[in-house]
Amino acid sequence: MFEHNNQNEEMNSTETTDTDVTQKEEMQRTPKQKKPFKGRGFLNTVGAGIIGSVLTLTVLPQTDYYQHLAQPSVERSADNGQANTSSNSGITPTSVSTGAGGDVANIVEDASQSIVGIVNYQSQSRMGAAEATPAGTGSGVLFKKEGDSAFIITNNHVIEGASKIEVSLYDGEKTEGELIGADPLTDLAVVKIDGKYADNLLEVGDSSALRAGEQVIAIGNPLGLDLSRTVTQGIVSAVDRTIPVQTSEGESELNVIQTDAAINPGNSGGALLNSKGELIGINSAKISNSGVEGLGFAIPSKDFMPIVSEIIKTGKIERPYIGIGMKNLADIPRSYLPNLPQSVESGVVVANIDPTSAAADAGIKEGDAITEMDGKAVENVADLRRQLYGGLKVGDKIDLTVYRDGKKMTVSLKLTSNSMMNG
Repeated sequence: MFEHNNQNEEMNSTETTDTDVTQKEEMQRTPKQKKPFKGRGFLNTVGAGIIGSVLTLTVLPQTDYYQHLAQPSVERSADNGQANTSSNSGITPTSVSTGAGGDVANIVEDASQSIVGIVNYQSQSRMGAAEATPAGTGSGVLFKKEGDSAFIITNNHVIEGASKIEVSLYDGEKTEGELIGADPLTDLAVVKIDGKYADNLLEVGDSSALRAGEQVIAIGNPLGLDLSRTVTQGIVSAVDRTIPVQTSEGESELNVIQTDAAINPGNSGGALLNSKGELIGINSAKISNSGVEGLGFAIPSKDFMPIVSEIIKTGKIERPYIGIGMKNLADIPRSYLPNLPQSVESGVVVANIDPTSAAADAGIKEGDAITEMDGKAVENVADLRRQLYGGLKVGDKIDLTVYRDGKKMTVSLKLTSNSMMNG
């Protein structure tokens, strides 16, 4: 599993929050079922926390890289993280000087003024009264100014669950930040502060031009604000890696830049810069297994720019929505699926249904095993989401191949929007 480098981990653990942990929204079960599903109790147990009411994810390429690691533990980089390039994002960031000849010291001196500390305050009940207390810290990057407002990119897991967000600036001044929107499945969030605090903004570079071996610089706040704006240097170890993560809205995958620049708890939301001093990644995660070194990960600019642009514009990310909670078929003992043909070895099992969703209208039932979408095999939960968000959009019709009580059938439905569940 991948954990985010979040110092929140001790006080407000987000280990399973990239798709399955904090602030889970459990869907209501279908009230009427003529034939109870034998595995209902099991699914309630193993599916809790994985089943989010929103199926949302960026389409990401697959890699078999992590299949060769013995269950690595990846932690998010916070002290307690699609479309194409930024040219279509509509965001015009303001540049900072990178110094003569791209000198590292000059780059760091200028860029550090755009790196902020973020403290996540959460409400705690003490002596019968609610009190906001620090639950963890992380990093953020000032990258855009518009009118009287300035915008900060950070990781969703840095600010998730916050009742108050405090932003610590380069000169030590602190101000309260306003959460514009967040997307757990891409681990991105945007925070707004008064524009008077944003004299220096980082220019966003093109991560698609990166090559393995290029030098990169990471800047963030490892282990808290006492070590704010710590600078580490390394190289791009690989581009376009895909790592599995657990979030508060279910299992997800992130397309990331792999680097050997030191990334530690508290670095989440911080900057990964290229040799020109441009922001080409948001540091998000690392592998923390004993004996593992130099495996840090950052969300590339070609992925985060379209997401943060939509968040700034609408406050949310809209994606097609089926309305089911799922569990990997391979994770469920066959004794709970006695009628499923032995030849069916991969797919997802429906463990929960939103009663107002397209799935409910189409007659999908708990215990159904979904093995194909529009004729293409579904391997697991992540694969279904990858297909769902790969080329489909709200309003499209899809055909699901389903096994129910041992019988194979096709169920057709029209995709709705995940925003509908929010009213």
